[in-house]
Amino acid sequence: MFKVGGLVVFCGLLAQTTAMLDGMAGLALPLALPNVPSDLAGGLTSTLSNGLLSGNLLGILKSLPLLDILKAQGGTSTGLLGGLLRDVTSIPNGLIDLKVTDAQLPELGLVQSPDGHRLYVNIPLSIILTVSLLGSLLEVPAKLNATAELLVVQDEQGSHLVLGGCTHFPGSLKISLLDGLVPVVQNFIDTLTGILTEALPVLIQGKVCPLVNGILSNLDVTLVHDIVNMLLSGTQIVIKV
Repeated sequence: MFKVGGLVVFCGLLAQTTAMLDGMAGLALPLALPNVPSDLAGGLTSTLSNGLLSGNLLGILKSLPLLDILKAQGGTSTGLLGGLLRDVTSIPNGLIDLKVTDAQLPELGLVQSPDGHRLYVNIPLSIILTVSLLGSLLEVPAKLNATAELLVVQDEQGSHLVLGGCTHFPGSLKISLLDGLVPVVQNFIDTLTGILTEALPVLIQGKVCPLVNGILSNLDVTLVHDIVNMLLSGTQIVIKV
């Protein structure tokens, strides 16, 4: 025979369960949102980083024609090199050189627009400029950030992830100035810094952006599908800091 005490306990448990379900009802909408993997951002940045490295970005940076940039500043006779040679006749032209001897690609960053429909990939670059002047080698560290905008384009072939824009932040080039040099060398470094601050970001941007565009066209189909759906819906991606 069913005891009254057991019935009371059962009714109490039923009431608690009902209250818990009522309390969870308010969570129904967030739980119904598209399930965006928490590692989606990491997968995208890792793929882009690997693509830039396999595309020989670091090798491309090391082969930048920096000396040609200096010679182009007014020509050999009136440019930076010409001015130095005019003032210091004892410096043979062959003893002046400028090149990138080391380049590194630190971890890429990812930022989503407030409306959730665009992604911005921050591409940091760290390089060492080696200056050969007066028989001395000077290493000048420089850092630069390029930014690639990723967005979705829809056409008759479906939705695609494309490069919407690729640029660098104004003033993003940071060159470590050297102190304690002889006046002629210090003047060279100071003038060199001014020229590279204007020319180097544009030059690097022209090398980085085509590589990013090529990587996007070869991204894994599943990764593209997930990112496209996320951007079209405006869902916020989980970005681990």
